[in-house]
Amino acid sequence: MVIAIFLISNGLFLWVFEGDYNILNSGYADLTPFFTLAPWILIFLIPAVTMRSFSDEKKQGTLELLLTKPLSIWEIVNGKFFGSFLLIILAIIPTLIYVKVISDLGSPEGNIDMGSTIGSYFGLLFLIASYSAIGIFTSTLSENQIVAFIIAVFLCFFFYFGFEGLSSLIPGSNDFISVLGMQNHFKSISRGVIDTRDVIYFLSTTIAFLSFTVYQLKSFKA
Repeated sequence: MVIAIFLISNGLFLWVFEGDYNILNSGYADLTPFFTLAPWILIFLIPAVTMRSFSDEKKQGTLELLLTKPLSIWEIVNGKFFGSFLLIILAIIPTLIYVKVISDLGSPEGNIDMGSTIGSYFGLLFLIASYSAIGIFTSTLSENQIVAFIIAVFLCFFFYFGFEGLSSLIPGSNDFISVLGMQNHFKSISRGVIDTRDVIYFLSTTIAFLSFTVYQLKSFKA
């Protein structure tokens, strides 16, 4: 269901609906509209996937049983994280057909910036990992799935767009504040050059939220 929603919503905006995201009307043989739209769809989609990770365990009273298993808390958290992460990856894989279609539609045929496209897909993977870690963390904050979903959407939105928005409100601090947000690093990777600073940023964000999750579960266990 998650895969279907992601593919249908992207497909409608990219190929059917008139607007800024319609690839056929853009006149350019690239996937920029997709990589502009996907992070916003994932802001809602990934929290919907992760909201039950631990909140449902709390509500059903099975979290205590899970924590008594011969597994470390890190192993439990990583299992939940990679389950959500791989599910979203399965939703991304079918979009590779867009690359083939746009390459065939290019003039001349094959006229597509593969460096930028590959870089954007890598950026999307890092973004999915960070969103998933945030979603897993918020699912430990409440046994109500809707509350976990709303908090996750807010945090994903803030980390992706919030710092960019704040930088435009504070004169003279554009670079300092915007570099703290995911959008800045995602755009940097999307240019086709994978900078170690961008990789470290996304890995640090992912590990930080997974660590917060482990801390929450240790507090619950105690």
